[in-house]
Amino acid sequence: MPRWLVKALTRIHRCAAERRIRLTGKAVRELGGIGLGLDPEDVRDVLRALTAADSAGRLVAEATGEWMYLFTVHLGEVPAYVKLVLRTDCVVVSFHEDQGDDHEDQA
Repeated sequence: MPRWLVKALTRIHRCAAERRIRLTGKAVRELGGIGLGLDPEDVRDVLRALTAADSAGRLVAEATGEWMYLFTVHLGEVPAYVKLVLRTDCVVVSFHEDQGDDHEDQA
């Protein structure tokens, strides 16, 4: 497992445990679109449960130069895509059903 992933997961889990999670307006809208009735507390639970196997890599955000961490998870039978940035807290930038296509088109 890459060292960056170990560090990222440690920070994500800590932020989730300490309730230092923020959702962008885009993530909130997308969360409603999944149709599973998820709320921010459910997102926190998803983040607390992330593993290295869920990682879909990382990329540099063009606008800010920050690392964005990408994950794919299953919510029951629904595959979901999570993109987040780690600052002093964990900012969930995107959280939507994973259609298996280019996620950057949905960013």
